[in-house]
Amino acid sequence: MMHVDVELPEEIAKRLQAAWRDLSRGTLEAVAVEGYRDGTLTRDQVGRLLGLSFWETETFLKRRQAYLAYTEEDFQSDRQDIDRIARQ
Repeated sequence: MMHVDVELPEEIAKRLQAAWRDLSRGTLEAVAVEGYRDGTLTRDQVGRLLGLSFWETETFLKRRQAYLAYTEEDFQSDRQDIDRIARQ
């Protein structure tokens, strides 16, 4: 494990502490969500980082409106793959 220190101005730390109660956990969750949103972290990595099961991770990401980037092209590609497999 790697330990990361974050320095915050006192007034900002107090605001975050009031909103999140557990500032360390809130910071970790914020990193996980942003990492997922920008594609740096996978859903599985978010779950491992936060110690969540598959469904807990799905719920966590949904609550934070961090949805999988899934384009029309992705859908068409998946559909073609499914059609190909179904014919076998």
